[in-house]
Amino acid sequence: MKRFFDISVALVIMLLLLIPILVVAGLVRFTSRGPVLYWSERVGRNNQLFLMPKFRSMKIGTPAVATHLLNNPDAYLTSIGSFLRKSSLDELPQLWSIIKGDMSFVGPRPALFNQHDLIALRTRGGVHALTPGLTGWAQINGRDELPIPEKVALDIEYLHRQSFIFDVKIIVLTAIKVLKWDNVSH
Repeated sequence: MKRFFDISVALVIMLLLLIPILVVAGLVRFTSRGPVLYWSERVGRNNQLFLMPKFRSMKIGTPAVATHLLNNPDAYLTSIGSFLRKSSLDELPQLWSIIKGDMSFVGPRPALFNQHDLIALRTRGGVHALTPGLTGWAQINGRDELPIPEKVALDIEYLHRQSFIFDVKIIVLTAIKVLKWDNVSH
């Protein structure tokens, strides 16, 4: 049921947002040097690596680390990068990852390949068995501001509470957070 929901909703959203997706792609292309999409190496289900697309919000040459690990993250943002991140428009290409099956709408956010502490804690807690999500329980309970142990505790809570109704609740709460630009630090 979850996979059918993911594919059908992702296709509908892609069709409904086709014009905004093309506009954002054009803005990225014309406001900074480099490709429109950034393909980030991420950790998926059972710790398998996959490439996750995002609209590029950072300048070419930015180190491939979590944003909070950069000395001055704002210095790496493109001219529209901050807006793309705060509005979550940079995440729209991840609809492709959902259709492909690398991601789901709801699950733990996929870790970067080099976030070894996060990966180890999730594996210890059994979270690695879940398909990563566009949003998740940790996302709506702190997003970028959560320390890794708290994020993993929320991921473990999601592992034990997951259901279609809980996923719908997380999607609705995510929409509210995105519209209010809550808990976005970069």
